[in-house]
Amino acid sequence: MRALIFGLLFVGSIFNLKAATEPTRPNIVFIFADDHAYQAVSAYGESRQLIQTPNIDRIAHEGMRFDRCLVTNSICGPCRAVVLTGKYSHLNGFYNNTNSVFNGAQTTFPKLMQAAGYQTAMVGKWHLGSDPTGFDFWQIILGQGIYYNPPMKTAHGIVKTSGYVTDITTDLSLDWLKRRDKSRPFLLMCQHKAPHREWSPNLPDLDWDHGRVYPEPDTLFDDYSHRDPAVAANDMTLAKTITKLDMKFVHPPNMTPEQTKRWDEYYEPRNAAVLKQNLTGADLVRWRYQRYMHDYLGCVKSIDDNVGLMLRYLEAEGLMENTIIVYSSDQGFYLGEHGWFDKRWIFEESLRAPLLVRWPGVTKPNTTTKTIVSNLDFAETFLDAAGLPVPADMQGRSLRPVLAGATPADWRQAFYYHYYEYPEPHHVSPHYGIVTERYKLVHYYGTGADGADLFDLEKDPHELHSFRGEPGYAEIEADLEKRIKQMRVELKVPEKDDPEATGELALKRMEQRQAANKKANKEK
Repeated sequence: MRALIFGLLFVGSIFNLKAATEPTRPNIVFIFADDHAYQAVSAYGESRQLIQTPNIDRIAHEGMRFDRCLVTNSICGPCRAVVLTGKYSHLNGFYNNTNSVFNGAQTTFPKLMQAAGYQTAMVGKWHLGSDPTGFDFWQIILGQGIYYNPPMKTAHGIVKTSGYVTDITTDLSLDWLKRRDKSRPFLLMCQHKAPHREWSPNLPDLDWDHGRVYPEPDTLFDDYSHRDPAVAANDMTLAKTITKLDMKFVHPPNMTPEQTKRWDEYYEPRNAAVLKQNLTGADLVRWRYQRYMHDYLGCVKSIDDNVGLMLRYLEAEGLMENTIIVYSSDQGFYLGEHGWFDKRWIFEESLRAPLLVRWPGVTKPNTTTKTIVSNLDFAETFLDAAGLPVPADMQGRSLRPVLAGATPADWRQAFYYHYYEYPEPHHVSPHYGIVTERYKLVHYYGTGADGADLFDLEKDPHELHSFRGEPGYAEIEADLEKRIKQMRVELKVPEKDDPEATGELALKRMEQRQAANKKANKEK
């Protein structure tokens, strides 16, 4: 049915490809996934070749692929706050997913674009605690959201939906595009839940890979030696952290009986077969990795299919030449590297997000760059594209010159990273660090035993060994220490974290309330 609708749409619109009402200021379509690893975008040509993503790749082939897009704080909500504000967590006030709530009164790029005459829409995953501001239309999933039949929130209240969350997000986005005022430019933020945990594929995609056996990452059985003990203290491994819901021994929530039946037809016989094997140790980790890849990449396939729908709509409406199309993710993600899923660390797989940009008239097709850019730069880029001034307190820079193939001589050569959320849910130590083309210096803190690591990406691209204190690295470490101190001053990083930054206080308050309730119940 969806294919038929878009076929009729194309036929009906080919006579209006050069509508006189087409705005001169560029439209912006920002497609934002959740936890989409660059390793799972085929345009990046990663060695494992996990999946083909032809529609996402099209944006790269007709524009630019960024190979060093680094995030400021690798976790969902904080990255979204950075995108909106162009500011680090310590300035926008959103540090973690535990207790942070986004202050919608602060300046954001959608607000500025809306005030300048842009139509603005936000559809899909918001995950910032407060309602969206600066949008003419918004419809968002609740919190992290669910994959099937997700309840959603609008300015008028909660609405029910039917279907798969990725399809729903795209369909709502396209519905808004069809209803827009065609005499004005638009900003559409189409933000997917997928492929966030628990990685539930769309029903038509359950057998999408036909039982493929995926190549394992070289570091699947990392023992975390030769680095600070903080690295080994994590709790996000395929060996011990994965759940029955993750591994599809439990149904995803809110499925209909018909959806459940189709789900069981695929998973139940496969689950029964693996339970008979009674796997343990490394064999169990290997099986979990294979199930994880099937499910996670199945979610990615659905996103790619829906990106194709979006591109075909824009093409049919004659909008491709005056629309900037951006594909990115809130951060990177581990696909078994170091034995992990999830993100959070300053290490490459979580630090790096995919970023593909198609900007006709500015960016030459099929170009790439290793320039260090960031989600910190998105707001400034969109404002620049709209011809609007960038507020002085934003901390990034417009990517326009980089996209034009003329990176300024004074562009950043180093990047500051800072992660806060601790101890739950994955016991990843708060840490901050400096990242250059070759080196990383990381300080772990807040866990009672502060430590540090120095990584040399040229000699050790998998980040398995800390060179801190080793011969030949004293001057490098001293230089990085000096530079990180300067960066913290320039970026206005407080000497001490906000007490709410880690979320630990919120957890303590919750534990205190639970203890008080338990005591009260006993007294009754």
